[in-house]
Amino acid sequence: MTNGKKKLNVALIGSGFMGAAHSNAFCQVEHFFDTPFDLRLKVICGRDRGRLDAAASRWGWEETETDWRRAVTRPDIHMVDIAVPNALHAPIARAAAEAGKIVLCEKPLATSLAEAEEMANAARKVPNLVWFNYRRVPAVVFAKQLLSEGNLGRTFHFRATYLNASGNDPAKIHAWRYQRADAGSGASGDLLSHSIDTAFYLNGPITELVAMNKIFMPDREVDDATALLVRFANGSVGTLEATRFGIGVRNRNAFEMNCEGGMLRFDLEDMNHLDYNDTREPGNVQGTRHILVTGPNHPYSSNFWKPGHAVGYEHTFIATLGDFLTALSKDEVFHPNFDDALAVQRVLDAAERSAAMRTWISL
Repeated sequence: MTNGKKKLNVALIGSGFMGAAHSNAFCQVEHFFDTPFDLRLKVICGRDRGRLDAAASRWGWEETETDWRRAVTRPDIHMVDIAVPNALHAPIARAAAEAGKIVLCEKPLATSLAEAEEMANAARKVPNLVWFNYRRVPAVVFAKQLLSEGNLGRTFHFRATYLNASGNDPAKIHAWRYQRADAGSGASGDLLSHSIDTAFYLNGPITELVAMNKIFMPDREVDDATALLVRFANGSVGTLEATRFGIGVRNRNAFEMNCEGGMLRFDLEDMNHLDYNDTREPGNVQGTRHILVTGPNHPYSSNFWKPGHAVGYEHTFIATLGDFLTALSKDEVFHPNFDDALAVQRVLDAAERSAAMRTWISL
């Protein structure tokens, strides 16, 4: 116990881009959320010694390690955070769960459905989290609140697009995200998995789909683009598209919902706003509102800045961790967890089979 708080020693496996996003959340969470835990950045693990030492120095990790097995099995480690290529998620998560550690993992959960099922089974013994961080964008949480109030009524359409242009570089054929052995999939696992999780969060389960995949670059092993036509359990229909060839955009993670009572629309490139239409308004004044979702009385407005002050990408990770630690302190199940990510993996698996067979797949 430190200052009345329970100490949690953290091991971060991975020192790249996502490792930095997670490190920042560990450093910042206690500045914005009241939790009963004192997080200690105990050890960061990676294969590149130069990048590893630089990350440890930048973010304040006390120790470094090049063998994830030694880091995961240390008796002084309470929480293991996995931010490495997808192929390593399963062995690290299973080892951490078997050692009784709290397990946090990047998305997609695994490179295959079989791996994801093994991971979810192992992690049910311990508190766990999957970093589908866009569930913690204030505008997305506000959309969930508006839907839960019931005024929007029945949903007819859910459409989502995740577009960036990162694949339009032939040199990236050697990067791990473009290797099937390391990544498992391309745009589908990297980008579409976020859209699927958002669809589950806002609109419920997907029951049936048909999919197509496309590789644009010669000799590339994983999909550059993917598109799904889906049916939801609530009777609505949807389209979900992801591509690394969305030339002209940087990182457009967007959705639109058409409901009997109105419309919701969001784009991560304008992440502090939510578009909202309410059909209950008189027709002569009815229109779409472009709502600035930074308070007052908006999600997380009491945690971050005063109304009108923008939040950014990094805050989604801070809020994810803050909510997880709050749930942990109350012994409550946190979402999204490994079971939620397993549901996403089932859709990814069905989409891959559908694209290969050119047919509808039931879930």
